Amino acid sequence: MRVTSTGVVDGAIMERYGAKGSEFIEGMPSLSIPFEIVDAPEGTVSFAVILEDYDAVPVCGFDWIHWILCDLKRTSVSEGESRGSDDFTEGCNSWHGIGDVLSRETATGYGGMAPPDKTHRYTLSVYALDCELGLGKGFFLNELMFGMEGHVLDHARLVGTYEPTG
Repeated sequence: MRVTSTGVVDGAIMERYGAKGSEFIEGMPSLSIPFEIVDAPEGTVSFAVILEDYDAVPVCGFDWIHWILCDLKRTSVSEGESRGSDDFTEGCNSWHGIGDVLSRETATGYGGMAPPDKTHRYTLSVYALDCELGLGKGFFLNELMFGMEGHVLDHARLVGTYEPTG
């Protein structure tokens, strides 16, 4: 299985999907990146997706979650589909985490890249599952991880970089 994105060019995530873009919700970049899943294994019922920034650990103490979703039953997601599609369920991102910067409701969905210190690497992980998870809107990463236990048929990752605005 592989995951690709037209939003990642020569290893870099296009500026419009983060802090250099033009679409924001209460200061949070909100134009979600497109991606496509290729060669999913037979028996796949749904996909779970995690977009996170491991380079955020020295800055905030944990890997920053930019987007989590589950119960995706198709192999492609178009640009900007976060918050507008009703055929997958989105979880809460880290824009809610530190001091409740945004409410849980506002931080449910895509929250794009905004590295404060240097160029960061962002990992888009896709998991092919043998079931639907049935998590509620606004779920947290731990609920997704525990729900996937014993149900992962395959997984794929795509890494792209994003430069700070300064």
